[in-house]
Amino acid sequence: VLVPLFEEKAGYKVKVVAVGTGQALAMAKEGNADVVLVHAPAAEKEAVAQGYCVDRRLVMHNDFVIVGPPSDPAGVKGKHEAAGALQAIAGTRSPFVSRGDDSGTHQVELSLWKKAGVTPAPGGWYIQSGSGMGLTLNLASEKSAYTLSDRATYLALKKNLRLDIMVEGDVLLLNIYHVMLVNPEKFPGVNKKGARAFADFMVSDRAQQMIADFVDEASGEPLFVPDADKTYEELGLSTPFG
Repeated sequence: VLVPLFEEKAGYKVKVVAVGTGQALAMAKEGNADVVLVHAPAAEKEAVAQGYCVDRRLVMHNDFVIVGPPSDPAGVKGKHEAAGALQAIAGTRSPFVSRGDDSGTHQVELSLWKKAGVTPAPGGWYIQSGSGMGLTLNLASEKSAYTLSDRATYLALKKNLRLDIMVEGDVLLLNIYHVMLVNPEKFPGVNKKGARAFADFMVSDRAQQMIADFVDEASGEPLFVPDADKTYEELGLSTPFG
């Protein structure tokens, strides 16, 4: 929705490489991208600190949810503390599917396990899909397992899944997107003007309104909240890095 409008207004042609945040940042660190849209605050902080990326700007957020089978074997439905829910899942050895792909979602999941004081080992009840969100949700549904998903993908696939939302509303489940430029001083070959134009567009009034108006067709629910004019404190965060 956003890229065609940007191309029309700015006159640039965008080559989109749709990968998880880990892969996106790896491309940035190799100078193989001009601009990145990512959602893994800790990894973003590292990329900025190391000088690979610059001009990190808040764009939008949605949230993560822990979903699971209607039978809810770990008894976590309705909990508001994600780490506590993971402790219960691990304690009952209820099946849990992890993306295991170094994506932004996977990194959030790992941070939640750490907060829960649990180090899950692949095998047995802890299953790694090594795949994107859609395939991971389908695998969790097939195995009557829990998983962590961004709300947007879950809503888009919900009608074909045997999974319900179990845990939501924890500030740790915020899914925050930033746009960052790949540092032209470190990588002179990047398209500096094009990257800047795209980043400026993402935080423009027009793009932010389109983000606000973008809804899931089936449920009518908005999928993202525009944030370009907000402070981190308004999102419940104490630092720019989450």
